[in-house]
Amino acid sequence: MANGVKYNRVVLKLSGEALAGDQGFGINPPELKTVAKELKEVHDLGVQVCIVVGGGNMWRGVTGEKLGMERAQADYIGMLATIMNALSLQDALEGLGVQTRVQTSIEMRQIAEPYIRRKAIRHLEKGRVVIFAGGTGSPYFSTDTTAALRAAEMNADAILMAKNGVDGVYSADPNKDSSAVKFDHLTHMDILDKHLHVMDSTASSMSMDNDIPLVVFNLNTPGNIMKVVRGEKIGTTIEGE
Repeated sequence: MANGVKYNRVVLKLSGEALAGDQGFGINPPELKTVAKELKEVHDLGVQVCIVVGGGNMWRGVTGEKLGMERAQADYIGMLATIMNALSLQDALEGLGVQTRVQTSIEMRQIAEPYIRRKAIRHLEKGRVVIFAGGTGSPYFSTDTTAALRAAEMNADAILMAKNGVDGVYSADPNKDSSAVKFDHLTHMDILDKHLHVMDSTASSMSMDNDIPLVVFNLNTPGNIMKVVRGEKIGTTIEGE
């Protein structure tokens, strides 16, 4: 465990809402800076950090579908939203002196690199943070699935699922059910069998097939990203059997 850390290379899955803060929509600059500062602390330990960011603070494909839009078209708009979030996060990190590269699954050469696996790994080895934007590049896949896919491709030690205001995985929604029980440890099969809504089933099965541990934790508590990387017992850890 070098530098007192449990995970040396991680994929952090950030929801778009994490960048919106209390306003719930768009990008909230103070929230962006807070997340960037926490990431810098982890990066300064020598941990190799990849980030997959969602786009729910700008657009949701499901919303577009409800408006009568074709699902694929709605999903492509969502991918563009993730790219806006990624560029904002890149700017916040570089403002703190952290070298960052954005790679998009849909080519936009003027603003970011296209996703190239070997290049991304080289960036990590050189101490750069890599932000994967644009989802998988295909409609019908969530950014949770992107996180599982990129974690497998990057040979990451774990996926860190940063949640807004939720400190782990519960048997039911703790905001609606006072009898909901928090789990400290689960297997990937538990997630699928119990229909626990941690990530979508495609992402869960991909994490299970590639034996990638998952840690679900509350992003809103300062210092939690560092605690997870150090292996402290917070949130819910999901592993193989």
